[in-house]
Amino acid sequence: MEALLIHTAPRIALTAAGIFFMAGLLTGLWKYLCMRGHPQAEAPHYVNTAHRAALMYAFSAQLLAVFAATSAFSDRVNTIAVIFPLLFFGIATGHYIRLGLSTQSSNSLRDSADKAKDYFILNLLAAAEIGGFSVLLSGFFLRLGS
Repeated sequence: MEALLIHTAPRIALTAAGIFFMAGLLTGLWKYLCMRGHPQAEAPHYVNTAHRAALMYAFSAQLLAVFAATSAFSDRVNTIAVIFPLLFFGIATGHYIRLGLSTQSSNSLRDSADKAKDYFILNLLAAAEIGGFSVLLSGFFLRLGS
């Protein structure tokens, strides 16, 4: 447990987990208030998405913290590997919140004004999230083997 607090990478990931969880709770309240005010008790699509994503990313950030704490790599490598997925988790959550506030779309790619930019960001997101976790997972397996 101490490894989660003494190294930079797990501390960053746990801090992000707390922020994402609070965002999940607050977007849950937002969702509930939308449902209370809607005749069919529904919230806008991206309000639901923001709520679920923030909660999912909170637990994903905890997982990143554990893998960073148990990785054989240096704290510097683990910190870089943690920062990239967390950055894109935050960008995605912010994007969903912005779309939820606008209530103008239920499919941001279909309704995009600049699909090329959106696809570029999604490609970066995939590379950052998968790449960052791949480093941490490799570090974990290396530590298991030693």
